[in-house]
Amino acid sequence: MLTSDFDYELPQELIAQEPPAERGASRMMVLHRAEGRLEHRCVADLPEYLSVNDLLVLNDTRVFPARIRGQWVDTGGAFELLLVEPVSGDAEAASGENVWRCITGSGRPVRAGQRAIFADGNLTAEPLAKNDNGTWDVRLCSAVPLMAVLERYGLTPVPPYIHRSGDERQARLDRERYQTVYARETGAVAAPTAGLHFTESLFDALAAKGVRRATVTLHVGPGTFKPVKTDTVEAHRMDAERYAVPQATVDAIRDCRARGGRVVAVGSTSVRTLESVAAAHGGEVVATAGSSSIFIYPPYRFQATDMMLTNFHLPRSTLIMMVAALAGRERILAAYREAVRQRYRFFSYGDCMLIV
Repeated sequence: MLTSDFDYELPQELIAQEPPAERGASRMMVLHRAEGRLEHRCVADLPEYLSVNDLLVLNDTRVFPARIRGQWVDTGGAFELLLVEPVSGDAEAASGENVWRCITGSGRPVRAGQRAIFADGNLTAEPLAKNDNGTWDVRLCSAVPLMAVLERYGLTPVPPYIHRSGDERQARLDRERYQTVYARETGAVAAPTAGLHFTESLFDALAAKGVRRATVTLHVGPGTFKPVKTDTVEAHRMDAERYAVPQATVDAIRDCRARGGRVVAVGSTSVRTLESVAAAHGGEVVATAGSSSIFIYPPYRFQATDMMLTNFHLPRSTLIMMVAALAGRERILAAYREAVRQRYRFFSYGDCMLIV
C-alpha cells in the first residue's frame, strides 16, 4: 500500500495554532461508517451518540514540561533538551542522578562527555551515548528533584506544526490547555489530544446518560509526529511507547461487553493501547504493562475498539492510517475533504471527529 494513498490537500490556515477560547467549544464531525453519512455537530453533543451500555476509555497520561533550554559550559552556546523517557534514576527523588533518553538541539555536534547547565545552574547535563534513532542518553544531575526543576523551568513540548516564538502568554496557555482535565500519570511529551475537548460539565452530561468511563495509560512520545518517509506503508516502523492497563479497566470492558455496550476509545493512544494488549492476548484486554510498537493501517481487524473520538490528522501520517483502518480509506479521505470545505480546525488544538 502506498503512503501517498493517504495524502490530502490542507490549507495551512486551517492548522489550529491555539486552542479554542473555551475548552469544550470545538466542532465535532460525526462519521457513520456503515453508510458514510456525515453530520456536523459540536463536542457537547457527544452524549446523544452514546447509550447507557457504552464505555468511554480515556488515556490518563500527563504531559510534563519536558523541553528545557540551557548552554554549554565551555562555549556558552545554546543547548536544548527534550526529555523523552527515563533510562535510570528517579525523577521524583530529592536529589541525585537520572539518565534520560533525549532529543537534543545544539548549534554544534553533540559529543559524549560534554557538559551543559540549565535552570540557573540547578541542573547539569552530560551526553553519554547516541542511540540508533538519533536520540541521546543524557546524565542529568540536580540538587532538587528533577521533576521539580522541569515544572519550574521547563516548557510544554507542543507539536512542530504549532509555531511558538517564546511568547510568555502562549507558554502559559500551553501549560494549561495542552493537558486533559483528567491527566494523572506523568510521562508524556505530547498530549492525547482527543481528550483535550472534555470538560467536567461534559463528563457530568455523559454520567447523566449512564455512560461509564475507564482509563488506560500510554505515555505519548515524539514518535507520534514521526513522518512516514517510506514509499510504502508496510515499510514504516513505529517508535515504541510505554503503556499500562489496570484491572479496573479490564473489568469495565468485560461488563460493557456483557451488557451489549460499545467500547468508545478517546483518541488514537487509547486505541493503540487497547489493540496492543488485545493483539498480544488472543483478542482479550488484560491487566498488563509494556511497550507498544503496533502499527494500525488498512486492512486491520479491530479486536477491542468499537467507536473512536479523534482529532483530524496530518496527511500521510500513521494516525490518518489508523482512522482509515477503522472507517475505510475512501470514507476518511472524503470526510477530510468535507472538513476542509467546512473550515474545520485541524490537528492537536483543532476540532474532532466521532467515528460511529
